[in-house]
Amino acid sequence: MTKIKVFVTRRIPQPGLNILQQDCDVQFWDSDEAIPQEELLKRVHGVGALLCMLTDKIDEEVLAKAGENLRIVSTMSVGYEHIDLEACKRRGIAVTNTPNVSTDSVSELTVSLLLLVARRLYEGIRAVHGGEWGKWKPMWLCGVELTNKTVGILGLGRIGYGVAKRLKPFGIDRIIYHDVCRVSYADDIGATYVDFAMLLSDSDIICICCNLTPQTKHKFNTKAFEKMKNSAVLINSGRGGVIQHDDLYEALRTNTIAAAGLDVTEPEPLPKDHPLLTLNNCIVLPHMGSNTWESRNSMSEIAATNIISVLNGTNAVGEVIPPRSNGL
Repeated sequence: MTKIKVFVTRRIPQPGLNILQQDCDVQFWDSDEAIPQEELLKRVHGVGALLCMLTDKIDEEVLAKAGENLRIVSTMSVGYEHIDLEACKRRGIAVTNTPNVSTDSVSELTVSLLLLVARRLYEGIRAVHGGEWGKWKPMWLCGVELTNKTVGILGLGRIGYGVAKRLKPFGIDRIIYHDVCRVSYADDIGATYVDFAMLLSDSDIICICCNLTPQTKHKFNTKAFEKMKNSAVLINSGRGGVIQHDDLYEALRTNTIAAAGLDVTEPEPLPKDHPLLTLNNCIVLPHMGSNTWESRNSMSEIAATNIISVLNGTNAVGEVIPPRSNGL
């Protein structure tokens, strides 16, 4: 029996490849860097399944080049904005993602970034390497503690909840949140629902943990920053587009808010000459939320298992578009 051809658009952790190579003819772009679009168009011809990344543009042209054999696009990511879902529906192609796998890693990263910013740790590291560490000074590199602070969370989903749960042992005073609606599990962590205006005005720390939607696009802008405390710290591990970056730069430069930490930006990667990178009170990470071996191994396993499931006509995890009924 001829094995179904699968193309993987990047090197992925071995657990995923092991699953695919048992039953499929697996080919992949042998690089850690994103595959150029022209190469992708060359490589997808005749494949039965495509395992892609968030950085790959899976549009009508790619689907047409793949041809009628393509049964599934399996993305090794939670997000699927890079896939033309309507085009996939028209062609009867299943689309799957890898939900829930990065909840712990992103929650941990969010708290780590918050501590890094609030305690000015990166400035301290640079001071040591730059030879600026001299005799003790009472007001040098003083940050803020989390004890007795009010933490506001925009988006109390899996990650927002994970962040709140991890912050409670730090002795924070209140957890408040804003979302599209109240959620019952907020009571488990003593979180109180507030409107967006109160989230801005009452929070000492705000963690953005929401998705990017028309309602959240540039929700943090000049008007929002002006309603925040001058001492407020803003952390974004959700989506870069929730913040208007030019407005954030001005808010940080003029001390309208105290500091910010970003693991997601708009665009990504953020240009190395972006004004935000000139500020001491802004730390930018290269979208590292799911960068743990535990998370990435699980993502590769789920993305690969989704392909095998769809090809065999069984249920897959994270079905964005359900598969056709016929299996192998």
